[in-house]
Parts: sequence; structure tokens; C-alpha cells
Amino acid sequence: MSRSRGLRELDAAVVCGATWDELGAMVSRALHRAVPHDALRLTGIGPGCGLSSFSFWHGYEADLGQALLHSCHIGEDPYRWEDLLPRAVPAALVGAGPAGDRRHRATRRLFADHGVGSELRLVLRDTRHVWGTLGLLRTQGGTQFGTHDIATAARLTPALVAFLRQYVTAGTLSPLEPNPPPGVLVVGADHQIRQATPQAIEWRRCLSSRQSAPAWTGKTFFAGLSAAAARSPAAPTLVVGPSASYGRWVACQAELLGEGPGADVAVVIQAATANQLLPSLCFWYGITPRERQVVEHLCDAAAPKQIARLLELSVHTVNDHLRSVFRKTGLHGSQELVAALRG
Repeated sequence: MSRSRGLRELDAAVVCGATWDELGAMVSRALHRAVPHDALRLTGIGPGCGLSSFSFWHGYEADLGQALLHSCHIGEDPYRWEDLLPRAVPAALVGAGPAGDRRHRATRRLFADHGVGSELRLVLRDTRHVWGTLGLLRTQGGTQFGTHDIATAARLTPALVAFLRQYVTAGTLSPLEPNPPPGVLVVGADHQIRQATPQAIEWRRCLSSRQSAPAWTGKTFFAGLSAAAARSPAAPTLVVGPSASYGRWVACQAELLGEGPGADVAVVIQAATANQLLPSLCFWYGITPRERQVVEHLCDAAAPKQIARLLELSVHTVNDHLRSVFRKTGLHGSQELVAALRG
């Protein structure tokens, strides 16, 4: 997928405000030129817990998509993206693993039930970050993925990372409407939603209508949050989703309500606070650690002269950092930046 063909088409679609399903179909068509496939899923992974904060699906049956995500949440997936990272090329062919491994056996049964021959999975990483993952399916009866397909897909990583960043940064930083009050969901040990406040129900309605994604993706997202919180009970699990997907930067934070394997999980849905948003902003917009320090002090109401003293910089350097942040984010001054971060 060359920059001049596939990615340029995707860039134009993002700028024109293509919908979730339209972008998924366009990504699939662009990649099909290099790696033929029958279905695609592309996820963006922000900083933090490693869960997907947004995704595009095309061609996956709902039952298959839910089952794949469920197996990942409960630790039964044969190739989590964390498992692939140590590899020289962080990719795998799913469906061709060791016959003696129960996770591979379960995946092959799942594939057989849905007419899938194999799946190619690739972690989208560069020298700095993990940006997301790519999954491609081929149906039974056709040519299955091989090592050549892995090598070809890996060469697409820079273009796919550029698309993910273009997608996120094309969204608005400041919400167009007032932020709704926070909502709370209670998710059981079976990762099913047990209770929801009226505010949480309204958040789910607004988010699903804004993203135009299939209903099952939201259900599995909260199941994934619940599973992640159960695996890491010492600290809350936080996922921050971009405004490009949800109309505003949204934070979902999950925390165990008790101890033991049967404990419920509380999930708070709200507009991302400055502290929650800033790490994602720096990640997707390429804001440097020093620029982040300047922005943090700015959010604490420090003037450039004060920031210069605190960071042992010249006022000129502080202003240079701020101008760089304004250029990267498309904002037009300190007040607009602080307002965007504070929602």
C-alpha cells in the first residue's frame, strides 16, 4: 500500500468525515492490493493499559468478532499482541499453532465453525511505541496466509500508523456540546453488565450513535475493561478514547469493587479530565516530554515566566515549546489549549 495510492485515499476520507464502517471498508480495500483477505480488524492502542481505544472492523461476523475478543479477555487467545512483541517481526499466523495447545485447538474449532481458514495478526510498532494491531482473515478453501504475507503486511506498518494518527488528530480537541455528567456501570465476574446509572445509559447511547459501530463492539469493550481490572486489581484500569470516534475525548476507568475472583467491577464513563487526556494527547500528537512539562505547568495556571523558572529554561524556550504544541494540535493559544484539556 503506497503512500500515493492507499494511504492518500484514506487521508482524504478522514478529512471528509467518513463514517466508521466506511473507513473500515476503505482500509480493507487499500490493504487488499498488497495482502488479499476476506475480513479486517484494525485497532488503535493508546498509552496505558494496552487495551484498544478505538477500532475498525470489516467483514467479520458479529459472533466471530465477539468470540475472538472474549477469548482474549479471559486469557484463552493463542496470540495476544504482548506475546508477539518480542519477535523480530511481531506477527503470527493464527489457526496453524501446535495441536497440543488447548488455546490453538479452541481457536481452530472457532474458525471451523465460522468458515475461517487462517488469520494474520500483526502488531503495529515502531522504535518508540506500539500504536495498534492489524488482523486479516481468509476463509476456508482459499489460499492460506504464509510467511510472505507476514513480510508484506509488516512493510505496511508505517502507512497504517500514519493513518491511525491522522484519524485521531483529525478529531476536535474541544467538545462541540457540553459534557454529560459521569456515569457508572457495574460489570459482573462473567463480564456482563449488571447495572447502569441513567447517566451511563445516556453515555452508551451517545457513544454508539456517534461511532456507528455494531452494538456488540461496545459490549465487548466493557467486558475487556472488566477483565483487565480483574487481572490488575492494585490500580484502576483506564482507557481514553479519541474524539474522532466518540465526539469528545472519553475516559473509561474500571476498578474492582471487592476482593476475589467473584468481585464486581465498577466502570466510570466521563469526559476525559486534563490528567487523563494529556498522556494520550502527547502520544497521538507527538508532543515531546519537555513540551508536556510546559503544558502541565500551564494547566496549573503558571505563566511562561513561572514555567521558565520551574524548568530552568528561558522564557523564549518556553514560548517555543508552546508554539510547537499549538502547531501540532491546531490550537491557537494558551487559553484554547487549557480549555481543551479541561473539557
